[in-house]
Amino acid sequence: MSRRIWLFISLFLLLVIADQTAKWLVIQHIAYRSQEIVIVPGFFSLVHVQNTGAAFGMLQDSVWRYPVFGVFTLLAVGVLTHMCFQLPDNDRFQTVALSMIMAGAVGNAVDRVYNAVVNGEMYVTDYLRVFIDSPKPRAWLINQFHTNEWPSFNVADICIVVGLSLFMIYYLFIQKDEVVAPEPPAEPVNDLPTPR
Repeated sequence: MSRRIWLFISLFLLLVIADQTAKWLVIQHIAYRSQEIVIVPGFFSLVHVQNTGAAFGMLQDSVWRYPVFGVFTLLAVGVLTHMCFQLPDNDRFQTVALSMIMAGAVGNAVDRVYNAVVNGEMYVTDYLRVFIDSPKPRAWLINQFHTNEWPSFNVADICIVVGLSLFMIYYLFIQKDEVVAPEPPAEPVNDLPTPR
């Protein structure tokens, strides 16, 4: 097995384990919707919320969210694995991006399936809360966007966003256009008759 495949699998497993461990710790130590651990006052804290939607709360009220999540996860795993095996052996940049996206998709899928089986409802545990509490920016955000905080998220969401961002960076700034080798010049044609 190539080093690139080892990198893909190792990073994938590490990120999924980190995501599941963080969710378990939050469930064990932070009371659901009633406790908050402030990390940066007025900006960042740890909470315990349940998100029935996708990353950052998207599709939370859609009746189609569960089939969409299932199809997305299956497609993501299949497509990302196929893409990884198509990469050149020395392409670590895209390998990391693919591994992060897949870890995020699988990490949240594991959480949804576990909660559906154990708790009877399909949701993802989110715990990272980013918000603005300074009076003027807070008032402006609420006036413009009706909220002063970003929807809570988790490590799996970060993996998906960072992985997709790496892909965009690669295709916009790193990838070089393939240089097409010029065709060799045609052999000169001799129109003179062959002497006898």
